[in-house]
Amino acid sequence: MESITSAQNSKIKQANKLKKKRERDKTGNALIEGIHLIEEAAKSNIVINQLFIIDIDRIDGELLEAAQEVYEINLKVAEVLSGTVTPQGLFAVIEKPQFAPDEHQQVLLIDRIQDPGNLGTLIRTADAVGLDLIVLEKGTADPYQDKVLRASQGSVFHIPIITTDLKQFMDEFDGDVYGTTVEGAVSYRQVESQNRFALLLGNEGEGVNQDLLEHTTKNLTIPIYGQAESLNVAIAGSIMMYHLKG
Repeated sequence: MESITSAQNSKIKQANKLKKKRERDKTGNALIEGIHLIEEAAKSNIVINQLFIIDIDRIDGELLEAAQEVYEINLKVAEVLSGTVTPQGLFAVIEKPQFAPDEHQQVLLIDRIQDPGNLGTLIRTADAVGLDLIVLEKGTADPYQDKVLRASQGSVFHIPIITTDLKQFMDEFDGDVYGTTVEGAVSYRQVESQNRFALLLGNEGEGVNQDLLEHTTKNLTIPIYGQAESLNVAIAGSIMMYHLKG
C-alpha cells in the first residue's frame, strides 16, 4: 500500500481540486470526508475511486475492498484535504451517480436555494419522507459541496438528484405541482395527502421565481401564529413534504 506524505503529491492536489464545483462538474467526481459519509456511499454502491486514510487499522476491511485505490496519509496531508478545522482522517474520491428524470411519483423541486445547510437538510428530509426524486434549478447550491454533504448525513447517496430546467420538468410532470409563497396562497392544510405530487421551494431571500409560481397547480403557505416574519425554507419544506406524503 502506497503512503503519501506530501500535500504536493499529484493525487492529493487533484483530490483537493474537487472542492470546487467547476472541477466536480468537469470530472464527474467528488471529494467526501468522514467514516459515516464514506460508509453511506459504499452502501449505496457509489464507485469509490480512491481512499485516503491516516489510520488504516481502524477501517473495516469491506470498506477498503470497496475502493479501487487505497493510500495511507499523514496529518499534514489530511489537513490539506479536510473541509473542517479538525480532520477526520478519512477521505474518498467518488464518482457522482448519474440519474435520468424517469417516471417519478413524489418529487421535491428546488429553485436556487443557496444555503448549504438548508439544501442538505431538505435532501435528508426528502430521503426520510421517501420521495423519489429531487430536481434542482441551475443556480442552486451543489449537493456535493462539503457542507451540503455533511448536512445531508449521506442522504445525497440515497435519492436521485438532478439539475434541469424546472419549468420544463413541471410542464411534463403528470401530477399536481404545489408552489410555496405567501401572497395569493392557501394554507397547506387545505390540500390532502396524495400519491403523486411535486413540491416547489424557492430561494431564501427571493422565494420561488414568479414565472414558476404561475405554472403550479396551487400555491401553499404555512400560517404564522406568532411574531416571526417567516419560517426557514428547510423547516417549511419539511413540514409540507410530510403533510403531502400523508
